[in-house]
Amino acid sequence: MAVRTTGRHAGDTKLRILDAAETLFIECGYEALSMRQITSRAEVNLAAVNYHFGHKESLIHSMLSRRLDQLNEERLKLLDRFDVMLGARLTCEHVLGAMFIPALRLSRDPRVGGKAFLRLLGRAYTDPSAFIRDFLNAHYESVAMRFFDAFQRALPHLPGEELGWRLHFAIGALSGVLAGTDTDRLIAEFSQGKSMNDLQLIARLASLMVAALKAPLPDGTQLAAFAAVLGDATDDDGADRTFASAQRDSSGEAAARAVACDT
Repeated sequence: MAVRTTGRHAGDTKLRILDAAETLFIECGYEALSMRQITSRAEVNLAAVNYHFGHKESLIHSMLSRRLDQLNEERLKLLDRFDVMLGARLTCEHVLGAMFIPALRLSRDPRVGGKAFLRLLGRAYTDPSAFIRDFLNAHYESVAMRFFDAFQRALPHLPGEELGWRLHFAIGALSGVLAGTDTDRLIAEFSQGKSMNDLQLIARLASLMVAALKAPLPDGTQLAAFAAVLGDATDDDGADRTFASAQRDSSGEAAARAVACDT
């Protein structure tokens, strides 16, 4: 049977398919997502999906782009505004604000997914599939580099490699939380039922990340201490002698090598 694709019906069908794909992607991730699930949720047949998108990969591209394109456009506009306003006085807090404020604003807009918007961001960042990673790198690398450059200017004491690791850990941890629940429920659980406005939420998010990004670089004593902890946590069968060796070595540099090689 032919699929009718003209007029309002075609537009509604395409939106239903995109909405279904988005919901299922949030729930189960890319690899577990099947075309059968999508057609069932959208109440369409496979021919309709093929007509509008061609294949699963193209559908997921369209699903992510319709949310992330707008988000990153607004992020860059706000970062540009802060750059013009502050110049060399740009702070870590302003760069984080340019990342979070547009996302929070869009999460309040039911036209772009509402409460599910932040969960979509969390899922997209934490999804382990190479397909999602490649898509994000190909389409939004320039945005990521723009923000990385801004963080480097705001945090000149951090080497680029160290900044990269800190951003990866901080954003990854936050994304994992967002992917698992809606933000309002999360707030209610941790604030004993008290409401929280956007300013309070952003302040809490930013305070965690600012502390992580601004922390001083670990010195030799700290590295040796962590190497000792890791050594104490190993089995007694000698399977991991590197940590024990590092614990006995008073050199922080040797401890750093042990941690780097075995974690």
